[in-house]
Amino acid sequence: MTSVNSGETLKVDIWRGGEDGYYQSFAVPHETSQTVLDIVTYVQRKLDPTLSYRFSCRVGMCGSCAMTVNGRPRWTCRTHVDLVAEDGKITIEPMRNFPLIKDLAVDMTVFFDKWRDANARFAPSDGDLNGFVNVDPESRERKEANAAIECIGCGVCYAACDVVAWNPDYLGPAALNRAWTLVNDVRDADPKGHLKAVAGDAGCHACHSQQGCASHCPKSLSPTASIAGLKRKSFAALLKGEL
Repeated sequence: MTSVNSGETLKVDIWRGGEDGYYQSFAVPHETSQTVLDIVTYVQRKLDPTLSYRFSCRVGMCGSCAMTVNGRPRWTCRTHVDLVAEDGKITIEPMRNFPLIKDLAVDMTVFFDKWRDANARFAPSDGDLNGFVNVDPESRERKEANAAIECIGCGVCYAACDVVAWNPDYLGPAALNRAWTLVNDVRDADPKGHLKAVAGDAGCHACHSQQGCASHCPKSLSPTASIAGLKRKSFAALLKGEL
């Protein structure tokens, strides 16, 4: 990889159109501390206002700017050009494993539908609404939940997952990671329901443990570890006749 000096020109290839689209090349001036999102924004504002993409916070909080940069899914707002430019060239594509809307914008519906299918939503108990559940921060369950709870649903792990590419029905790393946090949450009233939802053919046991999700996660989470936990828990529940 060769660094690009400020003031030089970058050759940027951006995917345009739908699934049967094409790459369009742009010449973009390189600036100091420039991010890939800065490049896309420059193209849309200065060169081609028809370019479609998605972003919001620009500071690594929302995850909506995720795209594929030189073959790797990334948050473009946190990806500096100097770290990814190869001989002054960058290729920017939409995230894979998602239906493509246009250019760099993908449809996230299938991703969030799988959170629903994984029963990855908190089930409140029927206790006193004015009371508080005592959560021991040092308990094994709480530590397991804490290790996985910072997911913001950006979809990078889903785009990086080869199992999703092979099996579109697979629930995916993010939904399974969320289910794991709920199984370990003492406040949740339906841990068996969460396990039942993820124990099927397209659930946790479909994971090949290749750790693509863990190696790409911008939050440094390990959905692979969460999925392994679900495998153990669901198998134990099956032996007990609970599934």
